[in-house]
Amino acid sequence: MKVYSFGAENAPVILLLPGTCCHWKGNFGRVIPLLSDRYRVLCVSYDGFDETEHTEFPTMLEETEKIESYIQKHCGGHIRASYGCSLGGSFVGLLAARQNIHMDYGILGSSDLDQASPFAAKLQTNLLLPLIYPVIRDGRFKSRLLQKRLTQRKSEMGDYVQAFMEMLGGARPYVTVQSCKNQFYSDLVTPLPDKINVPGTEIHIFYALKMGEKYRERYERHFANPAIHEQDLQHEELLACYPERWVQWVKDIMEGKR
Repeated sequence: MKVYSFGAENAPVILLLPGTCCHWKGNFGRVIPLLSDRYRVLCVSYDGFDETEHTEFPTMLEETEKIESYIQKHCGGHIRASYGCSLGGSFVGLLAARQNIHMDYGILGSSDLDQASPFAAKLQTNLLLPLIYPVIRDGRFKSRLLQKRLTQRKSEMGDYVQAFMEMLGGARPYVTVQSCKNQFYSDLVTPLPDKINVPGTEIHIFYALKMGEKYRERYERHFANPAIHEQDLQHEELLACYPERWVQWVKDIMEGKR
């Protein structure tokens, strides 16, 4: 795991956590310059997903421990905020629940917080991975039918589908199928406690309404008093398509304005 740092060393820290099988630049490359004018931005590049390392993603808990260790060593165990894109929201929840570090604000971006039994998780992983992995490795679907369907969706949904694909980070042949498998499976089987409530930590959630109503129930189950910011958008559409608006929302939260 690597952590990339931007901005002044003595500025308040915001930790950025990428989504499932994503490259950190694909997720946050456009917003880092807009945040680092006022904050010290720490962007995590997970084990198995950084081109400068020869590693594989272990488990969600092992990676969480590495993140905690970094924050304890380099930030005195305290940060102003963390933002988790999709799967990164699971890390935000784990960091809050474990209380080994302290953050003033934890922000989840359209996270689905899916959980499953080991059997169901293994089944889902084995079904989805052959479809998804070629996109990670080669930047495109192996199936001509799926690639054609993606092209159709791009024409139907405007900029969103293209922006979402760019968030993944393009072709990355160095990412192993085992890293993708470990991350996907581990996220499904790692339990997130209910009614997480940490004194001094506010949980904020960017709720993309077009994902469906069931996600509101999950947010309210796992967190005691989350501030849910409704957005009439698709999954992580605010970050993918409207980076300036995303930055303003995040800054407003960190400054107590939302």
